[in-house]
Amino acid sequence: MSHGVAPAGPFEQPASFEFSAENKAWADKIIARYPAGRQQSAIVPLLDIAQRQSGGWLPRAAMEYLAGLLGMAVIRVYEVASFYTMFNMAPVGKHLVQVCTTTPCWLRGSDAVLAACKSRLGIDINQTTPDGTFSLMEAECLGACVNAPMMQVNDDFYEDLTAETTLKVLDALARGETPKTGPQIDRQTSCPEGGPTTLTTFKAAGE
Repeated sequence: MSHGVAPAGPFEQPASFEFSAENKAWADKIIARYPAGRQQSAIVPLLDIAQRQSGGWLPRAAMEYLAGLLGMAVIRVYEVASFYTMFNMAPVGKHLVQVCTTTPCWLRGSDAVLAACKSRLGIDINQTTPDGTFSLMEAECLGACVNAPMMQVNDDFYEDLTAETTLKVLDALARGETPKTGPQIDRQTSCPEGGPTTLTTFKAAGE
């Protein structure tokens, strides 16, 4: 299991793995960015492609395939994959919910966000719902400190959360909807809440 996230139940490792034609072409372009003898530097983006093709996790066969593709020892691929929390070596839910609890988010109420996730999903940190829809993780800084508290669901950020807006996001995902990403309050990206307070008028050149 990757980084403590438990799958919904028993799972099997696939016997083999190979990039799809589209992903192989994508991988070849990435590998070509590196000079001769430095192809192993492509391991992180290739692990990401393999994980996406595999439905959000990295089977052993995928890591072995990448080792052969890049001329690496398999253990070196395992070392990279197990170091980064972005890689999962066991199946995770369709929606991987990562709640940031680092200091800026904690000061702004991440405890309430995490509690809302636990309550609504019926699981604890590092668990997956029995139906395989959601997995819940506690994450270190995700880089959206000015919009704290926040959580990441798969590739999307949900920011300026409260317990109530967290529940709205989770409920929308459970219904198969796509919730609004970014700030969940009235502000654009990281602008002041309620709109700009300076530079609110425009003058043409020469005025």
